[in-house]
Amino acid sequence: MTPVRQRRVLFTNLIVESLSMAWQSIQVNKLRAVLTLFGLSIGIFSIVAVFTAVDALERGIRQNVASLGSDVLYIQKWPWSFESDYQWWEYVKRPVPTYSDYEAISKKITSAEMVAFSVSSVRTVKYGKKVYEQGGIWANTYDFIYLRSFEIEKGRYFSPAEYQSGKNICLLGADVAQKLFDKEDALDQHIVIDGKKIKVVGVLKKEGAGLVGGSLDNLVLLPMTFARNVFDIRSDNLNPFIMVKAREDVPLDQLREELRSFLRKRHGLKPGQKDDFSINQSSMIIAGINQIFKVIHIAGWIIGGFSLLVGGFGIANIMFVSVKERTNQIGIQKALGAKNIFILLEFLFEGVILALCGGLVGILLVFVLVQVAQVALDFPLMFTLANASFGLLVATLVGIVSALWPAYTAARLNPVEAINTTF
Repeated sequence: MTPVRQRRVLFTNLIVESLSMAWQSIQVNKLRAVLTLFGLSIGIFSIVAVFTAVDALERGIRQNVASLGSDVLYIQKWPWSFESDYQWWEYVKRPVPTYSDYEAISKKITSAEMVAFSVSSVRTVKYGKKVYEQGGIWANTYDFIYLRSFEIEKGRYFSPAEYQSGKNICLLGADVAQKLFDKEDALDQHIVIDGKKIKVVGVLKKEGAGLVGGSLDNLVLLPMTFARNVFDIRSDNLNPFIMVKAREDVPLDQLREELRSFLRKRHGLKPGQKDDFSINQSSMIIAGINQIFKVIHIAGWIIGGFSLLVGGFGIANIMFVSVKERTNQIGIQKALGAKNIFILLEFLFEGVILALCGGLVGILLVFVLVQVAQVALDFPLMFTLANASFGLLVATLVGIVSALWPAYTAARLNPVEAINTTF
């Protein structure tokens, strides 16, 4: 056997024997081991649970924001802002975007590929004796389908001819269809809104709760040309806004500046006057939520950090007790030729095993919590391998740090003094 191979075999045997001794020590003191890992389990549970919840929130928000379109600008009265000094008293004085603004932008803005106008209202939706209270009505011009991402589970979108003629048709959000029709097929049935019969031509795929708003699940989509028969689409109370999509060869900033100049001129604003409108885009929300989630991640570390600290001290304390109890054994091992590194690894592995067991318990608790939440709540929680691996890594590091000094103390014991030590 070559010297290199011999050293590898010796090193492997050292690791295996150290692990074996560490495991035997834990089995001898099972109750103490369980009590020791309890604190660390809570710490790992806290960190992994917070990160799992944050991942679900972040994933849901980003999916929700993605449906707004990265190349679409939203002209609205209110800005999408996460600033602490949100000047609502100034914004409330602004006029709302109008249908005539939409028509003017459609004709004049050369950088725009598509433009859509939207208004929304709350109305009672009926089907036979069934009633959907406080249903949202979202009326849009035809190009809405190209500007706002959504999937149609059954049926279709309204055609250009139907839009032009003001046909009494609609698409139902998943929750509205479920409430009114249950297992019955909603297609080609007629709902009633404010006494107007409206034919259902499509049912939208369920999106889930919109974490930043805008979910279509509880809405009824109407063509704007028919919606004018249901309510006054020019009313300031309908939260009107205009969506503008840039041409492929036009940067979004260029479209924004063209829109801003056009609207300032159209609204008669003089140089130095503030804009009386907001031009929003999805990246504004993403920038804001990035800041929010940085704070949440820090909070997660603080919440779990205290439990990890307690768990780490618990492991260190038990390891010192274990070193004291096994002082005679350590002396005998050294007298028989055990090297310092063997003693060091034995106690180090014992601390890591304790920490990993605590980490596994904490991760198992998170897994169970996620399964229960998925069944009981309409919330997109997901247990990921990445979070589980991160939890085990943190547990391993805590185990190493906590056991390092006790293990070093054990490795430095004098064999003669250790053998003769009495308690």
